[in-house]
Amino acid sequence: MMKILVTILTSILLFVGVFLISNKNITLTVTNVINDEGKVSFFLFDEVTFMKKPLKTTQAIIVNGKSSVTFKNLKKGEYSVVCFHDRNNNDKIDFDELGFPIEDYTTSKHLLSTKKNTFTNSKFSLGEKNLTLEIKF
Repeated sequence: MMKILVTILTSILLFVGVFLISNKNITLTVTNVINDEGKVSFFLFDEVTFMKKPLKTTQAIIVNGKSSVTFKNLKKGEYSVVCFHDRNNNDKIDFDELGFPIEDYTTSKHLLSTKKNTFTNSKFSLGEKNLTLEIKF
């Protein structure tokens, strides 16, 4: 009986270990932030959740025009990031009376000014290794 219990516990530990090792991280750095006021908010999506409910969210302070975060324990796959400069720390992107954003924002591929914001034109792939991306406003 003891031998069976040890075998089961060993199998569980191996499974959990492989699962934890197989998950990867994405480190994102937003550069050329106009000033160090406020923070940058980051939203991680996959194709199913894009622009609906993010898989993960986080925020980071700005130092010398840069802000960095790491999304941890992610599975291999395709992702997209949307981020904005929350200058007034109110945890939302602010718009003018015509509905245009008054705070800087961008996606993983920085195409917002020239193309419609879609998952396809902002996605990137997370493979076998951790990923580091630089995004510009």
